Amino acid sequence: MSVPFVHHPAYCADLPANHRFPMDKFRAVAALIRSEGLLSAQDFMRPRPAPFDWVALAHDPAYVDQVFHNKVPTAVAREIGFPMREDISLRARCATGGSVLTGYLALEHGLACNTAGGSHHARRAHGAGFCVFNDVAVAIRVMQADGAIQKALVIDLDVHQGDGTADIFSGDPNVFTFSMHAEKNYPVRKVPSDWDIGLTDDTGDAEYLRILRYALGELIQKGPWDIAFFNAGVDPFEGDRLGRLAMSREGLIERDRLVISTLRQENIPVAGVLGGGYSTDIDELADRHVGLHRAAIHVRAEAERA
Repeated sequence: MSVPFVHHPAYCADLPANHRFPMDKFRAVAALIRSEGLLSAQDFMRPRPAPFDWVALAHDPAYVDQVFHNKVPTAVAREIGFPMREDISLRARCATGGSVLTGYLALEHGLACNTAGGSHHARRAHGAGFCVFNDVAVAIRVMQADGAIQKALVIDLDVHQGDGTADIFSGDPNVFTFSMHAEKNYPVRKVPSDWDIGLTDDTGDAEYLRILRYALGELIQKGPWDIAFFNAGVDPFEGDRLGRLAMSREGLIERDRLVISTLRQENIPVAGVLGGGYSTDIDELADRHVGLHRAAIHVRAEAERA
């Protein structure tokens, strides 16, 4: 059985050539997945743009209205870091719709991955840090409202703390937020998750994976979980422009396989989202990100051989 992958052409909007956010990576990720034959016999699953009512389940409706109608205040747009145009709004809606679809596909197939998503700095009140809407939070709220799930686990391994996700789900007993990140990295003022592990700079593969194995065991015990959303940010990589954890490519591969296999061994559906990754070398960055999709296929194949 193949692993469903979700993609929409609108994931890639236009930005100035010197912009810090590597927008072209989304197009490159999809192209690499195709060229490697990772889609098997099926094509990408294409999401619809998230409608207002979905997004307003996780965000202040006034902010959602501003994004949908291109009326985001200048100060908020500056905090987000994008020029808030119609194509940027559409991109956010499509990426969010993509994570919703990924969640439902994970329930059906046990495992599914988006080619975008992981916009974990967007809080309930507004976006921040290149994140317009918190796609994972919206997906969980939509699935809860639909009665498809009750209890959800968020495993966020982006190098930056998932402050927006923590903000949206603060005090919610049905959603457990876990963030393992570089403690001295953005954001400076962190919003406490249900469980945060802030790592020291240059942690490296061995210590990172040791801590992660322990954490995964503890998270399993806190269940049962109806679904887990896995933010597989690749910015812990030693060569990433914004990373500080000195992980190797091999360490990232082992990390993704460890997370997915541990959850699937417990029959927890896994929805993987792309998360952060920053480089001027888009081909290298896309190859790093596709590690999530390769890991998903590897774990599925191992399970079928067992």
